[in-house]
Amino acid sequence: MSDNLNEPAEHAAAHEGREARSAASHRMAYGASEPVSAAASPAAPAQARARRVPRARRMKLSLTHVDPWSVAKVSFLLAIAGAIIQIVAVALIWGLLNVIGLFDSVNDMVSNTGLSGLDLNNILSLPTVLSATTILSIFEVVLIMVLATIGAFLYNVVCALVGGIHVTLGDD
Repeated sequence: MSDNLNEPAEHAAAHEGREARSAASHRMAYGASEPVSAAASPAAPAQARARRVPRARRMKLSLTHVDPWSVAKVSFLLAIAGAIIQIVAVALIWGLLNVIGLFDSVNDMVSNTGLSGLDLNNILSLPTVLSATTILSIFEVVLIMVLATIGAFLYNVVCALVGGIHVTLGDD
């Protein structure tokens, strides 16, 4: 039973120790010039924190190397996503143009000009358009992946010469 009575006092002592460690690390992170003694009253760190406005930490980093294999994987997945979006968009646009009757109007106009052998309904049918879009999307996926990987290799060569891209990150 006496253990339960001592527990809150031990908890309070541990909490004060954490506050002191937290205040010390805060001073180190924000560049306080004067150390505060451990014998200071518990109200002193609270008053010091209220007076001091913390400065934002800044880090200067450089991007000096890009892994070409990771660039290839990411560009492949993004290109696949773009291809899916492109196929769905073409299907939606084809459906919209079919609903408003554009294909029938164009087919009537072509047949009125005397080109009776040209059937645009077969050429511009949904399966034909989606097949052509899918084939084009496959070529685009391969092209985007290859170009992004070549870009990663070129970036690494240029970084070896000039040192990379320098970025300053801030903790605002």
